[in-house]
Amino acid sequence: MALPGSLRRQPADRGLVSHCTHHHIVVFLLTFFSYSLLHASRKTFSNVKVSISSQWTPSCLNSTAPELRPYELWNSSHLFPNAEEATLFLGTLDTIFLFSYAVGLFVSGIVGDRLNLRWVLSFGMCSSALVVFFFGTLTEWLHFYNKWFYCCLWVVNGLLQSTGWPCVVAVMGNWFGKAGRGFVFGLWSACASVGNILGAFLASCVLKYGYEYAFLVTASVQFAGGVIVFFGLLTSPKEVGLPELGADEDGSVEEDANRPLMSNDDADDDDRNYSIQATDTDNQPRAIGFFQACCLPGVVLYSLAYACLKLVNYSFFFWLPFYLSNNFGWKEAEADQLSIWYDVGGIVGGTIQGLISDVLQKRAPVLAISLLFAVGSLFGYSRSPNSKPINAVIMAITGFFIGGPSNMISSAISADLGRQDLVKGSSEALATVTGIVDGTGSIGAAVGQYLVSLIQENLGWMWVFYFFILMTSSTILFISPLIVREMRLLLHERCLRVLAE
Repeated sequence: MALPGSLRRQPADRGLVSHCTHHHIVVFLLTFFSYSLLHASRKTFSNVKVSISSQWTPSCLNSTAPELRPYELWNSSHLFPNAEEATLFLGTLDTIFLFSYAVGLFVSGIVGDRLNLRWVLSFGMCSSALVVFFFGTLTEWLHFYNKWFYCCLWVVNGLLQSTGWPCVVAVMGNWFGKAGRGFVFGLWSACASVGNILGAFLASCVLKYGYEYAFLVTASVQFAGGVIVFFGLLTSPKEVGLPELGADEDGSVEEDANRPLMSNDDADDDDRNYSIQATDTDNQPRAIGFFQACCLPGVVLYSLAYACLKLVNYSFFFWLPFYLSNNFGWKEAEADQLSIWYDVGGIVGGTIQGLISDVLQKRAPVLAISLLFAVGSLFGYSRSPNSKPINAVIMAITGFFIGGPSNMISSAISADLGRQDLVKGSSEALATVTGIVDGTGSIGAAVGQYLVSLIQENLGWMWVFYFFILMTSSTILFISPLIVREMRLLLHERCLRVLAE
């Protein structure tokens, strides 16, 4: 008995290996490290919060300063009377950054689909590096401290950094088809975690000389990376004469490789709602409109789910080193190094879960199971003892079950959504859809950072973790229609396979 087309599975890596060239490897590495450098510069800010807070407020370490300096000079070199107000302002800066980042993502996705992706990405990297240098290094060298100036710089930094993710996902989507996309994008999406690790490592190495040198090092490396991207990145296969996705002579592999992972059909191959790549090449690709992209199946649900999940993931990103120092009294450099284990867990989680979703050819059930375990790991981590080895283990487990789904939604699933049949295989939908998903997620994360600082100040860290558990549960709730649909499809496919044997 012949199986329906939707049940004929190709090995996850068959199409990938047969089409891989050295250009694919170069694109993978350049996009990987370009976004890693963007994240490294963001991570620097979270890694030096304790140092910045002590610089902005009077403390026992500099309590004699008013006696040694004129009061006016001392008053001009600090911003807050106590550490609590400084912490609240640091949370406000995180919120400002994420709100501007979210707005920028919606715009950058549209711009990336209409301009050269390489130009947009390189401009964003170099300009953002200059802003980070002004924010953390130049102001300290000049002893210029001003809350409004910091806020303005962080708004600009959020807008510039938003050019990164839609562009790199779009470039990867141009080069890598559905064959093995879960594994490839799961491995590739570790770029954010690698950037976090790199940023923590660089900051901890130079923090003893002053927090301004942590900003200087990461900004310099990021600027150099932007120059390399400008001269070395190829945005699509057609730039070197290779066939675009879906234009291969061997259509069978690519056809199967581009079959839906979020399909709405129960048994009929003619349902087009979740077909990722169309074979019709008669029409020239055009950039899709913003509202058209919002109406694509699955975009709204995954965007809302990602808003809740990114809130939790970015709270760990922004506040984990501060939490370790504040709650356990560990040194800031030690807390920075220990926080790396959360990102290690996210790297492993994103890769393994992406591979499993390739095998199942379904994304939502894998996300749901991981998020259920994430609720338990959050509860366990909230009760972690004052032991660095135990804390690191539980932290890595938490990163595995939270960072993994976050990486999958922001990369592989965004690429799936941007390659649906409704956009006729146009790669010009990729950056727009990615910007919508990540932009909505960033709005949730922006609100969350301010809430975290308020909850921590008024109720304590335990209630912060309860808040994380609520948001993780909300993520499952938003994707529950997709979970039910894809579980029904898995059961239907299983029944057909049993009948075919």
